[in-house]
Amino acid sequence: MTDLLLDPWFYATAIPAVLLVGLSKGGFGGAVGFVGVPLMALTMPPVQAAAILLPILCLMDVAAVWTWRGVYDRRMLIDMLPGSIAGIGLGWLTAALVTQDMVRLIVGAVAIVFVARWLYLLLRHGADHAARPNRIAAAFWGAVAGFTSFVAHVGGPPFQVYALPIRLDPKVLSGTSTLFFAMTNAVKLVPYFALGQFDTTNLTASLVLAPLAPLATLAGAFLVRRMKPEVFYPFTYATVGLVALKLLWDGLIDLW
Repeated sequence: MTDLLLDPWFYATAIPAVLLVGLSKGGFGGAVGFVGVPLMALTMPPVQAAAILLPILCLMDVAAVWTWRGVYDRRMLIDMLPGSIAGIGLGWLTAALVTQDMVRLIVGAVAIVFVARWLYLLLRHGADHAARPNRIAAAFWGAVAGFTSFVAHVGGPPFQVYALPIRLDPKVLSGTSTLFFAMTNAVKLVPYFALGQFDTTNLTASLVLAPLAPLATLAGAFLVRRMKPEVFYPFTYATVGLVALKLLWDGLIDLW
């Protein structure tokens, strides 16, 4: 524990990671939050990085839920949350078999197709084209989000694959995403505890970083509340595209 907390490289990666995840939690729906575990993994094992981040994510969720209270799409939550819980269960059962590199490749590939589809529809139908809600698709992508969130806290892109094409008001989308991942992260606490990831070292590191969590989350909400839809959606899609490329690159390099 002492070695980790006295290592300046731990803070050099962990502080930016927490700040970026907090901005994502504040309303960008996981678009930039994917960097949390990979960034911290530069100085520690990825599994340890994920364990340290989870309590911080839950603290951010409290701030984010309060910030976006009453602003959400009820149907989307009802349709996606059961799938998310099933995905977490699958992640728990396969924790010893599925590597984070595999998850990065899968999520990256899906996100690339997703952004390509958006560009195609944008060119064909214009920016106002919106998809209709679909319970089967919501359950499927909710399960994918729950699974990838459990393995590497990378649930944002799968959630956005379903949610972004429906083109909710940016505030409603942010509030819905906030509630979805708040509930998902709360459920994840149980299997993480069962797998022995909350030891003294990890929990102490989480406590040291915790004061940054609400500040970064509120900053993210401040920015989203002031973004127009015609800015919010292209920005988010572009970020998801960058997320996808980074995930594919990391997964291929590590597997190679």
